[in-house]
Order: sequence, then structure tokens, then C-alpha cells
Amino acid sequence: MSDNSDEEYSWVSKFCSLKGNEFFCEVDSDYLESNFNFISLRNYVPYYKIALKTIRDEECEELESLTEEQEETIESSAEILYGLIHARYILTDEGMRKMAKKYQKGIFGRCPNVFCQKQPCLPVGRSDLPRKDTVKYYCPRCQDIYFPDPKYANIDGAYFGTTFANLLLQWNENLKPESPPRKYVPKIFGFRVHNTVSRYQDFKRSKK
Repeated sequence: MSDNSDEEYSWVSKFCSLKGNEFFCEVDSDYLESNFNFISLRNYVPYYKIALKTIRDEECEELESLTEEQEETIESSAEILYGLIHARYILTDEGMRKMAKKYQKGIFGRCPNVFCQKQPCLPVGRSDLPRKDTVKYYCPRCQDIYFPDPKYANIDGAYFGTTFANLLLQWNENLKPESPPRKYVPKIFGFRVHNTVSRYQDFKRSKK
């Protein structure tokens, strides 16, 4: 019975349900079927054709003649390809709707800045190219980025890209925080530190 139930789930559903993949939404099958959406992605994915058939749940005769090591490589390639197409899908209206629900539930984590009062964060990449950097948390309130929970630390930032977080907040302005966070005011023996020091701190932050 478990075998039959496994067959009912698509590759995409299984991938998104894996522990550690909570940041990903399910890309619609119609979007996956359009070759136009995959333009230029083959350059980043080994065994591209087989990986594409894998995430589309298409029969693939080539899999029958592969070694176990090659099968593992193809599964890894399928995950890379899905991550890259995911980065494109979440820029569509339907993709943003799905990601907005996750954001509102706090699935992407919350800002560690105490003044942000547990503001929900968004996943962001610092590069749109794979294998350049891992995913980070972006806080819309303090507008800074943070390292995510360790279980998400190895996810490629390109699977979310540099555009998504800010585009989502423009797409639905109700998702923007109501007010900016308060700033920590440094004091020595109860007296505020001179403004020159505060300005220097702001200058250093802007250079990060």
C-alpha cells in the first residue's frame, strides 16, 4: 500500500516535502512543461535532459543503463535544475502567492534583531548564479541579511535569487512591515554616547 501511495506523489512533491526543503514551493506542472522557462539552464546542470525528465516524471530509458554513482549524480542534477527553475517560478504571480503564504507563517525564519520583534524573513541569494553563495535570511524591517538556521545553510542562494524578496514586497505592499525597528542607543553610565560615535557606527554598517 505504501508503494502505491509513493507512486501518487510527483518528484516535485517528494522533493518539497523533504526535511530541510521547507523554503521551496511546488512549481506548477504547466510551468515545468514549458521548455521556454528552462532557457539557458542546461549550462549549469550535468545530465540536463535526464534531469529534466526526472522532475517532469517522464519515463527515461537512459536510467536503466546507469551505474549507482551516475544515478546519484542525476538525482543531484535534478535538484539543481529544480532549484534554478524554482528561482524563476517564484517571480510569477502564482509563485509569489505560494511564497507569500510561507512568509506570513514565518516558515522562512524570523529576524534575530531584537528590535525587529520576530519579524518574518524572506530567503534571498546574493547571486543569481549557482554555486556562488548559500541562501540568507532577509529582514524587510531592518533591511539586513542574516545566516539561516544550520539545516538550511547549504541551500544554494541562486534557488531564490537576488530579485524575489524585494519584488514580493512590491507585489503586495501589505506584506511590508508597518514600521522600521528602533535603533539601539549606546550609553556609558546611563549617558548617551556622542552623536559622532553613532554616525560612525551607521557609516560602518552601510559599508557591510
